[in-house]
Amino acid sequence: MKKIEVYQHNQEGYNPFLIRDKWQVAFLNYALEESLEKIDKLDVHFLTDEVFLVTKGSAVLIGATIEKDVVTFETIYMKANIAYNIPQNMWHKIAMQEGSQVLIVENCNTHLGDFEFYDLSPAQKNHLRDAVNQCINTINE
Repeated sequence: MKKIEVYQHNQEGYNPFLIRDKWQVAFLNYALEESLEKIDKLDVHFLTDEVFLVTKGSAVLIGATIEKDVVTFETIYMKANIAYNIPQNMWHKIAMQEGSQVLIVENCNTHLGDFEFYDLSPAQKNHLRDAVNQCINTINE
């Protein structure tokens, strides 16, 4: 057994690379489906919080509540070296710019079944894009 383990992920998308009995760490690298224009659904985890840390590039973390098909979004522009937590049972998504990478910590094997998706309607997608763009514009002012 090595004294120090080293991990990296250079391909697109999600890669849980360090899975232990109760927790796992994953890299999420930019992939086209993580771009703002391609986001068409939200997801939720019922058994775990999910911690996000941007390691490269830029991303906007999106939290949401859904009541009777009315979606309310909260967005935050992720800053380097700050951990952001999405509590369990909170709908969420992340909008990433090309070249970005995010580190994720959550319960082990979350990616194997502790998730549900909510498909956004065209109007909800537009509302989401407006919320993310407003968040980005606030940072750029």
